[in-house]
Amino acid sequence: MYVSDTYAYASSRERWRRLKDNAFEIVALLATLVGIVFLLVLLVDVVRDGWPRLTWQFLTSFPSRRPQQAGILSALVGTLWVVPLAGIIASVIGVMAGVYLEEFAPQNRLTRFIEINIANLAGVPSVIYGLLGLQLFVRYMRPITGGRTVLSGALTLALLVLPIIIIATREALRSVPPSLRLAGMALGATRWEVTRDHVLPMALPGILTGIILSVARAIGETAPLITIGALTYVAFLPPFGLEGLRSPFTVLPIQIFNWISRPQKAFHINAAAGIVILLTVLLLLNGLAIYLRNRLQKRWRA
Repeated sequence: MYVSDTYAYASSRERWRRLKDNAFEIVALLATLVGIVFLLVLLVDVVRDGWPRLTWQFLTSFPSRRPQQAGILSALVGTLWVVPLAGIIASVIGVMAGVYLEEFAPQNRLTRFIEINIANLAGVPSVIYGLLGLQLFVRYMRPITGGRTVLSGALTLALLVLPIIIIATREALRSVPPSLRLAGMALGATRWEVTRDHVLPMALPGILTGIILSVARAIGETAPLITIGALTYVAFLPPFGLEGLRSPFTVLPIQIFNWISRPQKAFHINAAAGIVILLTVLLLLNGLAIYLRNRLQKRWRA
């Protein structure tokens, strides 16, 4: 009798646990669907408003005070200048810093202090990075950057996403089993050879995923670029080459913000079209990054 009562009690607890699991699964699914529905509604609304302005003339024209003649060429080219450059700078420095902190740095107070500050910097508001970029890159490094230029904007955005890349790199390296490192060093390889030839290839997908997410954040940032003095009206294109890095610039989020602040409805239509183009550029850059990630992953594993 005692055994049967215990079995019934265990079965009742198991049914209650399954009921709670199913209820939580339904709530999580509903929350996900609500987010997706709102996103689709916003996308449909933006595309509907901006569709009349999505023309070749809009893509190849410079900004204008007349909304029907205004285009987005300078902002589009500026985004394609600033965001990839910021991604390259942040990726190189962030991956190197993450590898050093995770694989080579001694575990002491200084290392722990650096780790805590990197984690805190990932949550700092973006306008703070704009103030730092204004003082450091625009003023102190003016002989190198040229002031309020493409290079200053790229360096500021690189600072913004650098903590994300460092944290993602360290988490990806931690996912590699320690036995792989021990086996490589047991066969006579140095720590750097084990890291370069075995640990990094296995951690590469996670590292590149962090880089993709950081670039996705950088492409939509407006506050730090406004803080360093990015222009809202640019009627020229940065020259291709090193001289283009020292040229004034604007980007798509700033141009969209400028149009949204205008009272005329025609400028709001231009802003909706600009949002569609910004989303398209984001998807293209993310798609290219994912393609390169898969190619590099196959090459390193081969």
